[in-house]
Amino acid sequence: MNYLDLFMNKINDMLLWILDMVTFNVDWNQNWFYGLIIVSLAVWGLEIAFPWRKNQKAIRKDFWLDGFYMFFNFFIFAVIIESIYMLFETYFTGHGLTMNKIALFDKQSPTWLIIVVFFVLSDFVQWLTHVTLHRFDFLWRFHKVHHSVEEMGFAAHLRYHWMENIFYKPLKTLALMLVIGAQPEHAFFVHFFSITIGHLNHANVRITWGPLKYIFNNSVMHLYHHAKVLPADRPNGVNFAISLSIWDYIFKKNYIPQDKDGDYALGFEGIENYPKGFFGQLVSGFKKEKYE
Repeated sequence: MNYLDLFMNKINDMLLWILDMVTFNVDWNQNWFYGLIIVSLAVWGLEIAFPWRKNQKAIRKDFWLDGFYMFFNFFIFAVIIESIYMLFETYFTGHGLTMNKIALFDKQSPTWLIIVVFFVLSDFVQWLTHVTLHRFDFLWRFHKVHHSVEEMGFAAHLRYHWMENIFYKPLKTLALMLVIGAQPEHAFFVHFFSITIGHLNHANVRITWGPLKYIFNNSVMHLYHHAKVLPADRPNGVNFAISLSIWDYIFKKNYIPQDKDGDYALGFEGIENYPKGFFGQLVSGFKKEKYE
C-alpha cells in the first residue's frame, strides 16, 4: 500500500471539500465554512451590542490575527492533520483494528443518546488534555499561544498553536470510537454547539448562565482562566472547562472571585517579550526562549 499516494489523495479530497463548502455545493448541515462565519458574526454582534468591558473596541487588539487563526486552525491545518489521521485509520483497519471493536452504541441507538454521550465524552477528554497542557512545561510552551491573548474576544477562542491538534485529536478520536453510531450530521451539531459555547466564553459579553453555570462554561469563568495573575495556591491555572464547567467543580479546579468589572490583565509572565505575529508564534514552543 502506497501511503504517500493515500496522503496526497486525502489532501486533494480535503481541499475539494473546502471548495465545495465555499461554493455552497454541500448540504447546509455539513457546511462548516459558513457555519463558522455565521456563529462568529452572531457572537461578534453580541459583543458590539452588549460589551462587558466598555473601553474595549469592537475591533480589539489582535482581532485580525485571531481571525486568521480561526480559519487556519479550522480549515488550513485541518487539511494536513485529517490526512495524517486517515493514514493511521487505514493502517489500523488493515490490521483488523476497527472502531466496532469497542463501540458503546450502534447505528440503531437513539440519536439523542449518541449526541449527548459523544458531546460529554469529547468534552471530558478535552478538559483532561487542557489540564495537561497547563501542568507540564513542554506542553505549556505550545499552549502559551492561546494565552498570549491580551484582550478577550470571540475569535480568541481559536487562537492556538498547531501542535495542540496533535495533543487533542487522539483523545477526541477515542471518544468518537466509543460512540461509533455517530453520523456526520451528529458530529456537525456537537461541534458547532461547542464552537458557539467557546466563542461566547471568549467574547466581550458578560455571561454566567445563572444556575446552569455549574454545567456550562461561561465568559466570566473563562476570563479568570486567562488572568495574568493566578491565585498563589493554583500556579498551573484555574477553570479549565471547554464547554462543560462541571468538570472544574467536580475536580475542584473552579475559581470565580466576586469582582464583576472584567478588567483584568491577561496573559502570563513575560508576555511583553512574547512573539506578536503569527509566524513567530507558529514556531514557538520548540525551544526555551529568552522571555521565559
